[in-house]
Amino acid sequence: MNTTHTTEQAVHELFGAMEDAWNRGDGAAYGACFTADATYTSFVGTVYRGREDIAAGHQALFDSFLKGTTMFNEIAEIRFYGSDTAVVTGRGEVAKKRPGKLPKVQTYTLVREADGRWRIAAFHNTRRRSLMEAISFRFVPASAPRHA
Repeated sequence: MNTTHTTEQAVHELFGAMEDAWNRGDGAAYGACFTADATYTSFVGTVYRGREDIAAGHQALFDSFLKGTTMFNEIAEIRFYGSDTAVVTGRGEVAKKRPGKLPKVQTYTLVREADGRWRIAAFHNTRRRSLMEAISFRFVPASAPRHA
């Protein structure tokens, strides 16, 4: 059995559970995707600390202006650091319908906990500003990433 494939599959299953919880508007199930002491930084800069804070804060959002939204994710890269830690980078968005391009850049730090399940220990979300990037790279070409 290919352990890397199995581990990557488990990471994809975690993302599936997270998306399902969001799409159902279930704050408790969404929070269950995170470690008890997780940190969660939203794209507006809000920092939630701990699974319960993440769950309660998101339930309030699901019951108000995020009601009926769908989570869209694209995993760009999964990097494993040992057998129980991974960093996932990707793009995402939440909306009523899928946008053409996913505008948010996201970083997840995952850990495999004692029960064998992967959970999110840290999450950071920011909106990509393509025009600002283009201007920066034009004036300071060396600031552009070597690998896009």
